[in-house]
Amino acid sequence: MFQAAELDPPRSRKAALAYLSARWPLGLFGLLVLLTSLIALAYASLPLWAWFVLEPDAPWDIVFSALGGLFLLFLCAQGGRGLAQLDEQLARRHLGPSETELLRRRVGELAETRAGVMQAVHDERRRIERDLHDGVQQRLVALGMLLGRARRATDPAKADALLHQAHEESAHALTDLRETAWRIYPAALDERGLAAALEGLAERSVIPVQVSYELDGTPPPVPVQTVAYFVAAEAVTNTLKHSGATRADIRVTRRDTEVIVRIEDDGDGGAPRRPTTGGLLGLSRRVAALDGRLDVDSPPGGPTVITAELPCG
Repeated sequence: MFQAAELDPPRSRKAALAYLSARWPLGLFGLLVLLTSLIALAYASLPLWAWFVLEPDAPWDIVFSALGGLFLLFLCAQGGRGLAQLDEQLARRHLGPSETELLRRRVGELAETRAGVMQAVHDERRRIERDLHDGVQQRLVALGMLLGRARRATDPAKADALLHQAHEESAHALTDLRETAWRIYPAALDERGLAAALEGLAERSVIPVQVSYELDGTPPPVPVQTVAYFVAAEAVTNTLKHSGATRADIRVTRRDTEVIVRIEDDGDGGAPRRPTTGGLLGLSRRVAALDGRLDVDSPPGGPTVITAELPCG
């Protein structure tokens, strides 16, 4: 549907005059359609008033006239619709942005999304570095210290106890490494697809997460599946950190050529509709890189609903 906001101010007085000169015949034709519609309405309503005013001799004449009036109303409605479409095309042609302006806008959008993707990649690298430094690296440092103490111990019992602690620390380090690798990119996404990756996300969540995967047929492209997964993962993470929710629902559906990812929780709400910092900002940049749209609906008191629309075409 054509929106007035899509129009630019006239590029010149010449363009405005050209639009007006092309539009006035449509106005005259529209007036003709309006008058014809009034006549058709009068004929279509004959059965309601003709019996009291005209006193017709043949009732069938009123019936046929009413049917003709209804048909004429239908033609007038189609003519009005066609006039509206012609008016829209004229407005776009004379008042809308030129091809050069459209290209300039598109280049600006691509430059903005590219910068956003670069920033999102930078933020992701920093997050991975923090996870490795604060998690796995600390575990490995502790493991090395335990092994060093065990080597220097002269009491066999104490050495055995230190080796036992080192074994437990190595298991914790391996768990942290697996969790970090899963947050970076889950192997299930490549091996078994988006549905399996979301099920794994639900299993690892502290709160109950219900997954509804309703995509049939050909799976979405890999970039779309990747962004869909990280949208769901970040939304669940924010739910755990900030909302105080007791459950979350993830629903993945298809609408025309778009994949719709919808995450809803029963938390306290209050998330900004247009995020400027944090994980949601990174998600909006990921989604924008695919020419998609991220919507956050989180009124105070909840619930919070995050919807990502990801084009597949």
